[in-house]
Amino acid sequence: MKSVTIQDLFDAGSHFGHPSRRWNPKMTKYIFAKRNGSHIIDLSKTLVKLEEALTFMEDVISKGGKCLFVGTKKHAQSIIKSNAERSDSYYINQRWLGGLMTNFKTIEKRLERLVELEESFAKGLVISQTKRESQKLDAERGRLNKFFSGIKEMSELPSILFVVDIHRENIAVAEAKKLGIPVVGMVDTNSNPDEIDYPIPSNDDGLRSIQIITDLVTDSIISGQEISRKRQEDQLAEEAELERQEQEARNKAQAEASKRQTKKAEEKVEEKSSKAEEKVEEKSSKAEEKLESKTKTSKKTKTDSSTEEEDSEK
Repeated sequence: MKSVTIQDLFDAGSHFGHPSRRWNPKMTKYIFAKRNGSHIIDLSKTLVKLEEALTFMEDVISKGGKCLFVGTKKHAQSIIKSNAERSDSYYINQRWLGGLMTNFKTIEKRLERLVELEESFAKGLVISQTKRESQKLDAERGRLNKFFSGIKEMSELPSILFVVDIHRENIAVAEAKKLGIPVVGMVDTNSNPDEIDYPIPSNDDGLRSIQIITDLVTDSIISGQEISRKRQEDQLAEEAELERQEQEARNKAQAEASKRQTKKAEEKVEEKSSKAEEKVEEKSSKAEEKLESKTKTSKKTKTDSSTEEEDSEK
């Protein structure tokens, strides 16, 4: 996140509060002094609360959260839109329609209708309609875009709200509070800081003040998104490494199994070969014994014959 100083806030006019007759007593702890009938905001306290809010937003976004920017006053509209688009966030910069979050299921149908109309116009499907019907559909698309163009991709409730002027956007704040959605907001001296989770005491009417605070909020969101991406990349790398190790273990197990099977096969071959040799030896031994037996029989026969001849001569 980009750093900011008290001088930066002072140069942007963030210290200018409302006339003292319009103050909210609950802002007392954030007021530095009264000058020319108006309150001056203590920027040292603004800086502390701002850093708390930015850190919180970065953390929420880093965990996959989405922010909804809310600012409908005229000189905040373009700042809200450009910063929301810069940080891939949602935004409402026209009138907040009651029930936008508390009755989101109904709003969702209108968002679907807007997307349907835009697709029809983009594909040229409206050309087949009569001129009057086409104008009617175009007018409907214009009305829906006016109020919902900044949230037409919002398929679920946001994780956090950033609000410029919580006094003006009290309905949005009340809906967020009812739903348990944390709110970060610019709080001027006419507002009640206790109404939101992370108040940023600051001038919520001055263009430069709105710009600097909103820019810092956007930077914190982008920082959170980078942390989220890095976390996802690390997780994917960790999963890939784990898969590599598991594959390596599987390959090793397969190699060892194959080695065992080869060894077992070799042992079987060796066993068969040994048995064959034993049989050959056994046959050879028997043949030798048989031959030896025949030889002995033959010698005996000759001896007996010779003896008989000698006896005859006598």
